Amino acid sequence: MWQRAALVGVALLVGLGSRLGAEIRTEVVDYQDGATALEGYIAYDDSLGVERRPAVLIAPEWRGLDEYAKSRARQFAALGYLAFALDPYGKGVVVASDADAKARSGIFKADRTLLRARGRAGLDALTRQPLAARDSIAAIGYCFGGTLVLELARSGADIRAAIAVHGGLAPGSDAKGLPLPAQAGIVTAKIMALQGGDDPFVTQAELTGFTDEMRAAKVDWQLMEFGGAVHAFSNPHAGSDPSTGRAYNAVADHRSMDIICHFLADLFPR
Repeated sequence: MWQRAALVGVALLVGLGSRLGAEIRTEVVDYQDGATALEGYIAYDDSLGVERRPAVLIAPEWRGLDEYAKSRARQFAALGYLAFALDPYGKGVVVASDADAKARSGIFKADRTLLRARGRAGLDALTRQPLAARDSIAAIGYCFGGTLVLELARSGADIRAAIAVHGGLAPGSDAKGLPLPAQAGIVTAKIMALQGGDDPFVTQAELTGFTDEMRAAKVDWQLMEFGGAVHAFSNPHAGSDPSTGRAYNAVADHRSMDIICHFLADLFPR
């Protein structure tokens, strides 16, 4: 049963992303968003058998489905979840630079209906997996992916939780400029935002706007900030110089993962 993988020494699991006896299997999954071919990445612990288990949808950073996103999928699989890292840009797309990533992600940020559709395509691909407990799905996104999972929640997607890790928190609009904030009665997911306390890309006004939006929509929400951490604090490939605005922070990474583990354990109790 999946419960055998529940938090057995969270500190160890967070640090190593594995558990005793885990047999992590990974697969590439082809799926579609309309006419766009996509290629996701699924990870699961094969030692748990064929029983359905709670699932985690992982939305990558603006560089797309890279090794960092895949490593997070394997980490959550080692905790006993079915983990599916979605493809934001398309099968075979390789993001060559930050400038390329900014341009590609900017298309979706400018039209949140496109972003929501891309997220729902990944969610649908996950729910089709035989091991997925379809009523027990959480979405976790990093940076650009954090914005994506919040938009999934705002759209009323059938997920139990949306967790944004150093993501953009402000609601956007559709292609016609119509604002798309969270609405009371539409959002059913619990929402958690984990932010760098010194992130220069998410202003205090954006944080305040997010809390006001969540309150107005009567959402079950929480916002946590990690002092000294800047943008991309969870990614070891983000560099080590906070003055650039993007840098890895091991303390914030481990603390945020610990919080996520406990949050998921409360959401999907043994």
